[in-house]
Parts: sequence; C-alpha cells; structure tokens
Amino acid sequence: MMKKVLSLLVVLAMVFAMGIAAFAEDADAAAAVDELIATIQAQEWTEETDAQIEAAKAGWDALTDAQKELVEEGDYFALDTGDAAADDPLNADDIGENELLVVSFGTSFNDSRVADIGGIEKALQAAYPDWAVRRAFTAQIIINHIQARDGERIDNMAQALDRAVANGVKKLVVQPTHLMHGAEYDELVGTLEAYRDKFEKVVVAEPLLGEVGADATVINDDKGYVAAAVVAEAVTIAGYEGESADHPAIDVAAEDGTAFVFMGHGTSHTANVTYDQMQTQMNELGFKNVFIGTVEGEPEDTECSVVIDKVKEAGFTKVILRPLMVVAGDHANNDMADPEDEESWVSQFTAADAFESIDCQIEGLGRIELIQQLYVLHTADAIEAIG
Repeated sequence: MMKKVLSLLVVLAMVFAMGIAAFAEDADAAAAVDELIATIQAQEWTEETDAQIEAAKAGWDALTDAQKELVEEGDYFALDTGDAAADDPLNADDIGENELLVVSFGTSFNDSRVADIGGIEKALQAAYPDWAVRRAFTAQIIINHIQARDGERIDNMAQALDRAVANGVKKLVVQPTHLMHGAEYDELVGTLEAYRDKFEKVVVAEPLLGEVGADATVINDDKGYVAAAVVAEAVTIAGYEGESADHPAIDVAAEDGTAFVFMGHGTSHTANVTYDQMQTQMNELGFKNVFIGTVEGEPEDTECSVVIDKVKEAGFTKVILRPLMVVAGDHANNDMADPEDEESWVSQFTAADAFESIDCQIEGLGRIELIQQLYVLHTADAIEAIG
C-alpha cells in the first residue's frame, strides 16, 4: 500500500512539474509577444516598422487561446472595435491634379473611424467632387495598430505627401480634422513645410474651432456654431424636445435636472484655453446645464473632480457624459465611459454619490452632419484661396 501511495505521489509531482513547465512556457510565449507589440507602439516610422508589425501579428496568431490570455497587451489584437472592412483608407493613386488631403490624429476604434473620420471625408468628397479626397493620420502609433490588427494600411503625413507628389498633384488643400490650432496642428504644418515647393499651390484649411484667441473671453463664430450643434445633438439623443423657440430642449433638460458634461482631450499647448472659451460660449448661449472638462494637459478648473463639484453646486441630479472630441476613440470609450476603471469619468461621477443617473453618449463630433458641414465651409475657404 505504501508503495502505491508513493507511486501516486510521484505521478502527481510529475504532473504538477509538467504543469508548471507548461505554464512557464506559455508565459514566455506571451511575454515574447508583449515585447513585439512594444516595438510597434512607437510614434516614428522607420524602415523596420512594416517588418516589426508583421512579426507582432505572426507572434500573436501563433499563440494558443490560453497563451493569449497571458499577454498583458492582449487587447491590442483581441479588442473588438468594429469591422475594419467598412473603412476606406483613401490611399489610391492616379487621382488627378487636385487633392484634398484630410488629416486626422486617427483612431484604432474601427466603428468610430468609419463614422467620425469617414463621415467628414465623405461629406467633403460629396461637396467637392472635382477634388480627390485622400487621408493621412498624424499618430503613427495608431497607424501601426490598425495595420497590425486589421491589415489596413493608412498613410502618415509624409507618406501621404510623397504619394501626392508621385501622383502629380499640382493643387493641394489640406483639411485638418483636429479640434484646434494645437500641437497636432503644429506638427502637421511643420511636416508640410518641407513639401511646399513640390506643388504649384498649397493651402491649409482651418481646424474645427478656428483661431484660438488670447484668453477665455475670446470666442469666434466657429465655436458658437460647434457649441450649438453638439448640444442640439446631445439633447436629441437624450430624448428631450423643445416646446417652443423660447423653451428649447436644453432648457427642458435643465428643468428635468439633467446636466451635459462634454469631455475634451486637454493639452499642455497654449491652445488649451480653447476649452475655457467653449465654456464661455456655452454660458453666453444660455446653456446653464452644460459643462466642459478635459482629460489631459493642464486642466486646472476643467479636470473631472472640479467639474463634478460644479455640477453638484448647480443642483443637477442627472448627468450625461459626452466627448468633446472629433472621434469617439480610446478616451471616449475608456477614460470617459469605462465603468471598470475607477479613474474613468463615469466611475468618478458615480463615486461622488450625488446623482440619480449617469449616462454616456459615446459619439464623436465627426458624425454630426452640422459639424461635417462646418468642415465643408472651411474647405471652401481654402479652395477659394488656392484659386
């Protein structure tokens, strides 16, 4: 009997050891893929980038399901953000002499890319059929992600400009989808400078909110237009209807105790004052239940905890969170609306224990028709200037 017990223990020990070895092997395989993913989470394109992307994808595909569960960056490949096949990267050649290059920061959230960035691009193409609409992203890290996960190749700014030169483009209009004259806009202009002499004429159109202005009191027609458009969209989706011109839907929502909180990105760039200007604009439009906040940069009085206090002090008991961003991407889905992240805005508002309900509208500005038409108007000014 003792021998049988000892034999059984030996077998169990061997099985346990084999299990540990197998787990270690799985962990090593997963760690190797994490390292490959890390190599392509970079903002600069190099001659090795395409090969690194292929290696990361091949490494991921070679893992078992159990090994994939151990990859720390598993969502890089596994997160379902919609059908990439519904997107058009707009990087075809043989396009003629007039190009309208639509430049966006970019997003790896497929459905948002189609609805928000694609929505703007389609509106511009419909408005200007004699111009070939093409796309560029300024975030290489996002370009790499899309290419690795979905096999979709999107040009960065330099690649798009090289393509335009190769296509024999003579007149180039660049339409940024960026919100403001911030860091991404400055980077775009800086890249373009090296190419200006390669085209007969080049004009950069205004970003969505136009010129920044010196301080929080300086607002322009673009900011007023966007403020009215995004609030109208938000209250409609929330189900509120106006009773008359003197009693619009936003007032009906206020009387129902509902506040709308728009979450912007934020920036350390001087253009950060744009968010204060947008709050000034909301106030001047009489939207007393609309609040502007920011995620990053130097938010000061626009950071989440301060916005929560403002909403509480104003006496509103219902909150609707919505991104003040052209694209509803990572920030909207995670920083704003992820209930499992205690640092997300929905979690912070919930933790405040001061509101009856907190809802999220995960929709970017780019899918709003009125916003698309403002880009169309900005492009019209640029086309007129180019002659």
